[in-house]
Amino acid sequence: MQFSAVRLCSCKNRMKEKMGFLCFVALAIFFNSSFVLCHPTDPLKTILGDENMGSWRNNILSSTGDEAPSPANIISTLLLAQNRTNRPDILSKFRKYRGGWDIADKHYWASVGFTGAAAFVLAVLWFTSFGLALAVHYLCGWKIKFNGQESRWSLRICLSLLVVFTVAASVGCILLSVGQVKFHGETLDTLNYVVNQSEFTVQTLRNVTGYLSIAKTVSVAQIFLPSDVKDDIDRLNVDLNNAADMLEQKTDQNSIKIRNVFDTVRSALIIVAAVMLLVSILGLALSIFGHQHAIHIFIISGWLLVAATFVLCGFFIILDNAISDTCMAMGEWVENPQAETALSNILPCVDQRTTNQTLFKSKQVINDIVNIVNGFVGSVANSNPPPQPGPSYYNQSGPLIPPLCYPYDSQLQDRVCSDQELSMDNASLVWQNYTCTVSAYEICSSAGRLTPNMYTQLVGAVNVSYALEHYAPLLLNLQNCNFVRDTFRNITSSYCPPLEHYLRILNAGLGLVSVGVMLSLAIWLLYANRPQREEVFAKLSSRIRASCTSDINTVSATATPV
Repeated sequence: MQFSAVRLCSCKNRMKEKMGFLCFVALAIFFNSSFVLCHPTDPLKTILGDENMGSWRNNILSSTGDEAPSPANIISTLLLAQNRTNRPDILSKFRKYRGGWDIADKHYWASVGFTGAAAFVLAVLWFTSFGLALAVHYLCGWKIKFNGQESRWSLRICLSLLVVFTVAASVGCILLSVGQVKFHGETLDTLNYVVNQSEFTVQTLRNVTGYLSIAKTVSVAQIFLPSDVKDDIDRLNVDLNNAADMLEQKTDQNSIKIRNVFDTVRSALIIVAAVMLLVSILGLALSIFGHQHAIHIFIISGWLLVAATFVLCGFFIILDNAISDTCMAMGEWVENPQAETALSNILPCVDQRTTNQTLFKSKQVINDIVNIVNGFVGSVANSNPPPQPGPSYYNQSGPLIPPLCYPYDSQLQDRVCSDQELSMDNASLVWQNYTCTVSAYEICSSAGRLTPNMYTQLVGAVNVSYALEHYAPLLLNLQNCNFVRDTFRNITSSYCPPLEHYLRILNAGLGLVSVGVMLSLAIWLLYANRPQREEVFAKLSSRIRASCTSDINTVSATATPV
C-alpha cells in the first residue's frame, strides 16, 4: 500500500485544527516482545526516562489507581471552583458544601440546586397565595367595588398599569424567544465541538492500530516481520480497538441524550413564550372590553402559567450556575493539568504507562521494517549473483542502493541519519533511480537494482513506517494532557462566555414574563369586577347619539331655503 503524502498533510492539518472536550479513554497493554525479554533492565526507562513513567497495571488503565499511593507517586489533589461552590447543601442540613466542583457528587448538585430555591419558593408562594385569593373571590363572593367619580380615575390608573405590565410581559416573551434560539445554537456548537474532540481521539487510536495492522502484512521478497512482533501487535490492537469502540459508543449515546434534553428545553421555552404572549395580549383586550366570563378563564390559566414559569426560571438559574461552575473548574484545571481533579471523571488524560508502551511498540516495529528493507537491499538488491535461475538473480546491475536510515538506535532513542543513508522522506524518490525495466519474466532488461514490483513493496514498507513515526507520537498529546488542556482552554474562552450570556438573557426574559403576567392578573381581576360594559359606556353612548342628532339638525337647518 502506497502512503499518499497529500493524505498525510491533510490529516495533519485536520489534527491541528481539531486540537483542543469531553470524554477520553483509559487504555493499556502489556508487551512481552523479544526485545524486552533480552534486556535485564526495563527498556522503557532507558527510552523515556523515569519522569515519564506512569503506574503499571494490566488490561485497561484508567486515570486513577486502586493501589495505595507511595510517597514517591502521590498526585496532588485540587478542588476546583472551591470558592464559587461554597453553598448550602440541602442534603447536609444546609451546612456549607466544601467539596468543590464534582458532577459525580450528589452533594454538589444539592448545593447547585439551592441556587434556584428562591424561584421555587416564589412559585409555591404565588401558587398558594393567589389560589387562596381566587378561592375567596369565587366562593365567598369577595369583590372590589368601583363606585362614584373615583372609579373612573381608578380604572384609568389600572388600565395604564395593565398596559405597562402587558408590554413588560411582551418584552419578556421576545427576550425568551431570542435567547432560546441563541442558547440552543451555542449548546449545539459546544456539543459538536466536544464530539469532534472525541472523534479525533478515536481517529488517533484507529490510525495507530490501522498502521500497526498494515505493518503485519509488510513483506519484501517474502521477508516478513518476526512472529512474536505480530503477536504483540495483535494484542495491542485488540485493546486499542476495544477502547476506541467504547469511547465512540459512549460519545454517541451521550450526545444523543444531551441533544434530546436541550431539544425538549427549547420546545418548552417556545411554548411558554408563545402562550404567555397570547395570554397577555388577549387578557388586556378582554379586560378593556369587559368580557367577564372569558377573563376569568384567562385569570386561572395565567395563575398556573406564572407558577410554571417561576419553576422554569429556577431551573435555568441552576443551569446557569452549573455551567459557570464548570467553566471556572476548567479554567483552574488548565493552570494545574497534572493535579487529580473531578474533571478526570469526564475527560481523563491517557495513562502515561499506556502511551509509553504504545510508542515503544511503534518504534520497535519501525526498526523491524527498516531491518526487512535493509536486509533485502544488502543481501539481494545489491548482490551480484551469477546468471542462474533463483530468487536472488533478476539481472540486477548498476550503482549500489544506499541503506535506509534507522530513525531509532538500539535503545530506541532518536538518531540522526548519516549522509550515506536514505531518510524515509525521500526514499521512494531515490529508489526510482535504481528501478529497471523488466521483461515478461520479471528479469531486468536495463540497468537497475530493483524491479517495479520490488520498488512497490519497498515503498509500501517505508510508507507504513513513516505513518507510524508521525501518528504514534500524537499519543503524547493525550499522555501529557496537552490535548485535554487545549480542549478546556478553547471551551472556556470560546464557548463559555456566549453560553453564560444567553442564559442570562433567558433568565431575564423568564423574570419579565413571570412578573408581568403576575401583576397583570391582579389588574384583570379588578377589571372583571367593574360595572358591565353597558353601564360603563351608557353615558358615552347617549352623548354620541345626542351629538349625532345635533349635527343632523344643524345640517337640516342649513339646507332649508329661506
